[in-house]
Amino acid sequence: MEDQSLVFTLDEALDAVGFGNFQALVLSYAGLGWFAEAIEFMLITFVGPEVESEWGPSSGQESLLTTVVFAGMLVGAYIWGLISDTYGRRKGFLGMAVLTSGAGFLSAFSPNYISLLIFRFLVGIGLGGGPVFKSWFLEFVPAQKRGTWMVVHSTFWTFGTMFEASLAWIVMTRLNWRWLLAFSSVPAFALLFFYTLVPESPRFLCMKGNTIDAHHILEKIARLNQTEMPSGMLVSNTKERHDEEFDPTEETHLLSSTKKKTEELKKGLSLFFILFSSSLARTTLLLWSLYFGIDFLYYGIIFLTTELSSVESKCGSTMFHLENLQDDSLYINAFITSLAEFPGLLLSAIIVDRVGRKLSVIIMSILAFIILLPLVFHQSAILTIGLLFGVRMCAMGILTVAHIYAPELYPTSVRTTGAGVANAMGRIGGMICPLVAVGLVTDCHQTAAIILFEAVIVLSAISALLLPFETKGRELSDNLAVSKSTEVPEFGD
Repeated sequence: MEDQSLVFTLDEALDAVGFGNFQALVLSYAGLGWFAEAIEFMLITFVGPEVESEWGPSSGQESLLTTVVFAGMLVGAYIWGLISDTYGRRKGFLGMAVLTSGAGFLSAFSPNYISLLIFRFLVGIGLGGGPVFKSWFLEFVPAQKRGTWMVVHSTFWTFGTMFEASLAWIVMTRLNWRWLLAFSSVPAFALLFFYTLVPESPRFLCMKGNTIDAHHILEKIARLNQTEMPSGMLVSNTKERHDEEFDPTEETHLLSSTKKKTEELKKGLSLFFILFSSSLARTTLLLWSLYFGIDFLYYGIIFLTTELSSVESKCGSTMFHLENLQDDSLYINAFITSLAEFPGLLLSAIIVDRVGRKLSVIIMSILAFIILLPLVFHQSAILTIGLLFGVRMCAMGILTVAHIYAPELYPTSVRTTGAGVANAMGRIGGMICPLVAVGLVTDCHQTAAIILFEAVIVLSAISALLLPFETKGRELSDNLAVSKSTEVPEFGD
């Protein structure tokens, strides 16, 4: 056919226009979303003790401030994934930014403890959309560069945690916790300010059959990157039927707008059940297990490090007690231990596109297991800090690779839903961790707590090993048929 040479696919177009100025702008916006999420999550570490001294809640109620954020993220991960896969990535961004910035700012004016809990829960729902930012950025990046650039995106989280520790150090020593809440909502407001400049994902548009708008976005990418588009017409890889969009029947014309919205909502809700179809069920369950273990480990290490500054040893151990701590130690330790994430990011950047996603997770899991093992027995305070530093480095590396791997495993039609729900399962691990692992430590059961962490690391490594296929260097799939056909049991290409 002579038409054959006059058409090109989205992946061919992305390879042709390359990675340049346009993707840098997309990275900036997606990174700002990740930065805002890190800030809103980390601030509770600094606000909790101040709230306790002002309103006098019990230690259990104080920890509830963290738990409600996790609970909100659990709800939000599914909601924003559903909206983004049904109505577009931009619609998801708008809802997340409005809710996070609004609830975050209003929480600074909370008249009592209950209202603060409600506002932080709403903030958590907004934060649950973090995976949408990653999936959106992923869909603009050529296949051969995805691993490295997704690691670069993850650095925004680390910068967010360091920024919040610095901001808290400045604000809390001069003003109070309400000012910290207000200032911390500014990045979320910035997401709203730049929203009008945000393009829709061309991959989502192609999946919906809207190749005309997708083509316009690709032309913008080529202009900004100073490259050339392939000659011909963009065609969609998806095998879904779009007859109703372009050749509506008489029956379709008679449908009321309300009924259309109802049908679209039903289709959206069905996305969750697609995750358990024969071609995706294994991937979904293994990703849930992987994320549960990773978040349990990552947030567990953060909580344990925080104990160094806030809990005196009552078990005859130096593990969670440093002598002569100053009032600023909480901020200093939070800042310093956040630096551990940079070696983890560097390590994942070096190996993720070389050995693949699976092997990267397994290598760093083994390393984390070995580094954590000495803490089964009591160690000196300095050695303990060093070991926790190393484990946080590995945990960040594993988490970064998982955030790359998860959206790559799903087709475009359920990408943000699948990655979002997997992320939500990780939040359950984050919610349980302070109640179980940190609780064991504060009750003088350090050995049991470390053994539990080691078991979780093993669970994560096995889950990664059993995932059905490696995605290193592969084009993203747009439909279930393509996704299923590309499954191979090897580690890489």
